[in-house]
Amino acid sequence: MQRSADEPFTLYGLLAETIEIDDARTWAQFQINPAAKWSDGKPVTPEDVIFTYKTFTAMARPPYSKRMDKISKIEKIGDRGVKFTFNEKADREFPLIIGLTPIIPKHATAAAFDEPTLTNMIGSGPYTIEKVEPGTRITFKKNSNYWGKSLAVKKGFDNFDTVSIDYFKDDTAQFEAFKKGLFDVLPEGDPAKWEQNYDFPAVLEGKVKKESFVPGTPANMYGFVFNTRRPIFTDPKVRQALSLLYDFEWANKNLFAGKYSRTGSFWQNSELSALSKPASSAEKELLEPFKALITPDVMNGTWKPSATDGTGRDRKTFLDAVNLLKEVGYQIVDRKMVDATGRPIAFEILCANGSEEKLALIFQRALSKVGIDAQVRTVEDAQYQQRRQVWDYDMILATYSASLSPGIEQLSRWGSASRDGVGTFNYAGVAEPAIDAMIEAMGRSQSREQFVDTVRALDRLLISGQYVIPLHHLGQQWLAYRDHLEHPQKTALFGYQLATWWANK
Repeated sequence: MQRSADEPFTLYGLLAETIEIDDARTWAQFQINPAAKWSDGKPVTPEDVIFTYKTFTAMARPPYSKRMDKISKIEKIGDRGVKFTFNEKADREFPLIIGLTPIIPKHATAAAFDEPTLTNMIGSGPYTIEKVEPGTRITFKKNSNYWGKSLAVKKGFDNFDTVSIDYFKDDTAQFEAFKKGLFDVLPEGDPAKWEQNYDFPAVLEGKVKKESFVPGTPANMYGFVFNTRRPIFTDPKVRQALSLLYDFEWANKNLFAGKYSRTGSFWQNSELSALSKPASSAEKELLEPFKALITPDVMNGTWKPSATDGTGRDRKTFLDAVNLLKEVGYQIVDRKMVDATGRPIAFEILCANGSEEKLALIFQRALSKVGIDAQVRTVEDAQYQQRRQVWDYDMILATYSASLSPGIEQLSRWGSASRDGVGTFNYAGVAEPAIDAMIEAMGRSQSREQFVDTVRALDRLLISGQYVIPLHHLGQQWLAYRDHLEHPQKTALFGYQLATWWANK
């Protein structure tokens, strides 16, 4: 099994010395590294692992609270072994998921695990929490007694004595603080800012470097998400019509210096994407019971996200959207788009920050031209998180991270069982048996070829379902940083990895 060097809290990270999985995937046994210790010096034990699962099942949010659904028994084996016996709900990926579960210390975890606290956590990694300034900063200090520092897989990692993460109320305050040298590293995702704003003295003098990194992973899906729990968004044709009205070409040209690419797939820029690829025979067989849900252009690989002429007033796009809405009973009356009862299409776009608000206002302007009333509301973080957890929104902007090995996380995003559970990631409120079937087939895949077919089939269902209005992505990561920092010459699969950087003076 390949293990990551930057996940010390998990069994697959560094805590497990050996991992044994039977051929039928009915059980997995982990031997905890005898050197593994918590930051207070106490050993990591099988009891910690068992306690973690009991605590997460009782008090954690999904998906951690649901892990025991696929486990029939957890038992201590010898002094350092933990054996998980799986039930019939487990799939081939589940042993990996078990190994990726963060482990918490039994002796140092409060009974009120699910309540907020400012008490510093006890961990098993290379850093400890030195100081917390609520709402402002958290500072980590390198643990000189870290048990894993001599392991081969940690070579080149953890090169700073302290690491601080600062929090800002908005992008402007953050950028001004960076210009003044109040912190060292700033990721940038706005093309216009990257092109125009990084001309301050520290950049011109070479004290701040600008650099691009190209990751090898699929592009994330970022877009407006319809909450299909709302009656207004239950019809896919309504969602399709509204999707036509986001003017990517105008926004990209006028706001983003033409640097963005339009996203269309949930696994874009990888072999897992269904874009520009006709369905294989295996995909067609998988999708046969659900073929009515796939639009012909998505099935034959010719579908692309809608495009405008970039003027901001593309009449053809507006007409196409209006005609689609007419097909499901809407019409324009007194410059408002209304249904047969005279009720107008009206909804709210909930935003978490100014960047999201800017995109929402672009969309709002286009919607208003066909008589649709979209209100844009930006709220502070605590309110936003609370509303999102209980599905108290009509539409939000969200990012669906993409990897080359999607798996169980898709259940929390799209599975029927996650539709109504508080705190899942099923933002769109999807409950579709076809999607459940593809996610299940993904877990049963016996070869890479089978796996690719099932992910592409899922991609076709998600695209055809019109659950998200795809926005844009960059093919690279942009980073500005102080000149005293250095990084490895070779970029990792996931792009830049700050844990491998170091200071040159």
